[in-house]
Amino acid sequence: MASPFPGMNPYLENPLFWSEVHNLLIAAIFRILNPQLRPKYKVAIEKRVYQTIDEDSLLVGIADVSVQSTTQKSSAEPATLTIKSPSVEAVTVDVAMPETVKETYLEVRDITTQEVVTTIEMLLPKNKCPGEGRSAYIKKRLQVLGSYTNLVEIDFLRDGKSIQPLQNNLQTDYRILVSRAATRPKADLYPFNLPNPIPAFLLPLREGDTEPLLDLQTLINQLYEEGNYDLVIDYTQQPLPPISAENLAWIDAILKEQGLRH
Repeated sequence: MASPFPGMNPYLENPLFWSEVHNLLIAAIFRILNPQLRPKYKVAIEKRVYQTIDEDSLLVGIADVSVQSTTQKSSAEPATLTIKSPSVEAVTVDVAMPETVKETYLEVRDITTQEVVTTIEMLLPKNKCPGEGRSAYIKKRLQVLGSYTNLVEIDFLRDGKSIQPLQNNLQTDYRILVSRAATRPKADLYPFNLPNPIPAFLLPLREGDTEPLLDLQTLINQLYEEGNYDLVIDYTQQPLPPISAENLAWIDAILKEQGLRH
């Protein structure tokens, strides 16, 4: 069954689905671009790895006070130890354990030199919330922007704080940033809202090379059908993360028109 929405499907942003959707879209871009870029370029799937914990919890580390055992020779009689029961009963608690996070992204490399020509990032919720995930991503982003590598940044998440500062009080549900190394600090921003189709754009390569058109709308529609998401999404419920009242009314009308809501 096809997705009922003309653009981004907001139900795919649910944390239950997004990690899988992210990986499927990364793989789909990999498959669609490689045949178009040969023989000069190759697309590779890379991983960024870091450790994080819940921001409301504490990492268990080295204790501030350690108890050391010493052995002393003494001819004196051993001292008598007085053993007291604890005044408070211990309770069982959970300690925050570090989580190893692996985030996938794409690199377009020159076959001859192995130089990274373009980095393609698709944001995850951890990249848009305070914490190690956002810090790790911004650090990598700044390295790319300070190099001769082009950057494509895909933000299909309504929730969280935008990575790219929006000028003129521009507020959009989603956005795609295309930053060409040759034109920095100027970049192309494709802002769009839930009712709009996902805009297609030219993938930046080296100057003078033919740039393929990247149509993410078609890829999102395909992975929705291939992943059988119509079988697991409950369209009688509201999407997660929460959505604006205006968009809720639009969603309700679309789903009723498609016969997915009464």
